Amino acid sequence: MSGRTLGLFAIRGLAHGVGVMLWFFAMARIPIAEVTALNYLSPIYVAIGAALFLGERLAARRIAAILVAFLGAMIILRPGFQELNAGQTAMVIVAPIFALSYLLAKPLAMGSSAAVVVGMLTVCVTVVLAPFAIAVWVPVTVTEVFWLTIVAVFATAGHWTMTKALAAAPIAVTQPVTFLQLVWATTLGAVVFAEPVDAFILAGGAIIIAAVSFISYREWMLSRSSTPSPISAKGYGAFPVSGAKGTHGASSSNGASGSHSATGTAGAPGGRGD
Repeated sequence: MSGRTLGLFAIRGLAHGVGVMLWFFAMARIPIAEVTALNYLSPIYVAIGAALFLGERLAARRIAAILVAFLGAMIILRPGFQELNAGQTAMVIVAPIFALSYLLAKPLAMGSSAAVVVGMLTVCVTVVLAPFAIAVWVPVTVTEVFWLTIVAVFATAGHWTMTKALAAAPIAVTQPVTFLQLVWATTLGAVVFAEPVDAFILAGGAIIIAAVSFISYREWMLSRSSTPSPISAKGYGAFPVSGAKGTHGASSSNGASGSHSATGTAGAPGGRGD
C-alpha cells in the first residue's frame, strides 16, 4: 500500500470521524426527522464535488436538480423566519464532510478491495473518535449496553438490506423509497421522544429526495445507454448493472462506514453528463 493511499485513507477517516461527531451533536439538539432530512443533502454535494474534482459534467438538468435540493433545505431551515440553531448548523456542515468521504472512497475503491476500504475506514474513524470518547467517558450500564446492541443490530441489518436492494434493483427504483426513512424518523421522534411533527421538514425532505431521485434516474438512464445489450454481447449475459453505487458504503451502498456510500448518486465515472 503506497504512502499516497495511506494518506487518502487517513484524510477520509478524519473527515468521516468529524462528520460522525457532528451528526451525533445534531441528533441531541434537533428532531430526528430534521437530521434525516438534512442528511439527504450529502449526495448533492457529491455531485458538485465530482464535477469540481473528478471531472464529471454538470449538465443543465442536474444543475436544476441541485438547485431544487437546496430549495428543499431552505424550506427545512427557513432562514430569516427562525434562528439557525447549533444542531442545524452542525448538519449543514455534516453533509459536505460526508460528501468528501464519499469522493475519497472512489479512488480508494478503485485500488483496494471493498473489505480493505471498509476496514481502514473503521480503524481510522475509531482512532479519530477515541480521544473525544475518552474525554467524556461515563460508566456504561447493562441496560445501556443492551440498547447499544439493539442499535448495532438494526444498523447492520439496515446496511445489509440496502445493499441487497441495490443489487436487486436499479438505484432509480430504490432511491425514492428512502423517503420512508423520513416517515419513520418523524414517527419515531413523535412517538418515542415526543418531538413535534413539522410539515416544513417533511415538505423540504420530500423535495430533496425528489431531486436526488432525479439525479439517480439520469445516472441509471445513462448507464443503460452506455451498456451493451445482451444481443450485442453475443449471449454472454451482459445485462446493464444499475444501482451498483448508492447513497451510503465503500463501493456499493451503505457499507463503507456504516453510514454512507463511496460515490453517492453522483458516482458516474468518465465525465458523463445528462
